[in-house]
Amino acid sequence: MKSLPPYAFRAPIKFRMPTSKNLVPIRLDIEVDGHRFKDAFTWNPTDPDSEVTIFAKRTVRDLKLPPTFISPITQSIQTQLSEFCSFQGQDMHAREKILPIKLDLCVNSTVVRDQFLWDLGNFDSDPEDFAKIFCDDMNITDPQVGPAIAVSIREQLYEMAIQNVAFAREYRIGKKSRRGFDPIVNSSKASTNALDLSKFFGSKGSAIRKRREWDMYDPIVDILSNEEVVALDARDKNSRPV
Repeated sequence: MKSLPPYAFRAPIKFRMPTSKNLVPIRLDIEVDGHRFKDAFTWNPTDPDSEVTIFAKRTVRDLKLPPTFISPITQSIQTQLSEFCSFQGQDMHAREKILPIKLDLCVNSTVVRDQFLWDLGNFDSDPEDFAKIFCDDMNITDPQVGPAIAVSIREQLYEMAIQNVAFAREYRIGKKSRRGFDPIVNSSKASTNALDLSKFFGSKGSAIRKRREWDMYDPIVDILSNEEVVALDARDKNSRPV
């Protein structure tokens, strides 16, 4: 029996987030009549579209935003959900691969910078649980920081999941057109250089720092002064395209 090449994929699965909960990262940055609204959260894609409008109305009411925000909030969420759902049913390869996750966030007055490895082959992983543990370990008390970290991780995992759909498509085309198709990423080589994360974290653990990077990528958490927050907001506003 002919052995498989070292870069052979596992059997494809249907598209989903490589996490225990198939949640969609949603990011809003909307400006209407001089008022700006920014937010980031996760959404269950099985919820019907009709609830998006209800969510938008509740958000506008709770945050005392002008009613003119209801429509753009609804449209932005629906657009992002539609993009996610457009991949539903497509094949993706759950390859054994280690992805570097980078955090560079400013939430209220808290700045978080970190880098670590994430096991894309672990579909029991939980970014929200990781974010909670991170905040506990770093003594972060702002309740908005944890969800922001989880959303950032999910955004990066979502991007890789989309790439895996493209890899699966290229793999099918390559099998039909030529023998010995060599995918873009050698999953065997990646897994050889990676650590067995389950030994450290169990079935739900997916994040770890490589030993040689411990000193280079220690987590950084800074608390900004009010003046620094105002200056950062002003710089962010001025850098937005007109």
